[in-house]
Amino acid sequence: MKRTMRCGIMAAMLLAASAHAQGPVADAAILPPDALAHADGEQVFRHICQGCHMPDARGATGAGTYPALAGDPKLASATFAAEIVLGGRRDMPSFGPRPDLQGFDAMRHVDLTDAQIAAVVNYVRSHFGNHYADTIGAADVAALHPQTPRKP
Repeated sequence: MKRTMRCGIMAAMLLAASAHAQGPVADAAILPPDALAHADGEQVFRHICQGCHMPDARGATGAGTYPALAGDPKLASATFAAEIVLGGRRDMPSFGPRPDLQGFDAMRHVDLTDAQIAAVVNYVRSHFGNHYADTIGAADVAALHPQTPRKP
């Protein structure tokens, strides 16, 4: 719980601080919120994921444990990786839509599009010592969204 909150707060702080970033997006240390909407897989990794998983994707241990993505055999399944990014896992926050969140929780939540989730999964699966050639698309990620029961 504490680590989830730290990652979420860190992401929110990065996004809030990005409003003050100057210069072209390619040179910005932090993407401004409007540029994040158009970020590719590498940019999503660099501006969100590496905050916990580290720039080399080797993970970290200290105040928390952040798993390595480099050379990770679990990434053989693009669907598994997309489900983790979409819904979160253990202490990793969800980066999918969360209409249930309100107030500060909603403000600090980073909601990636299905295309961005697919792009970051494909990026991680083809970098950092990972050599998975198959890819996942936005439609595949969309199919992973939890189904909300319909009221009669």
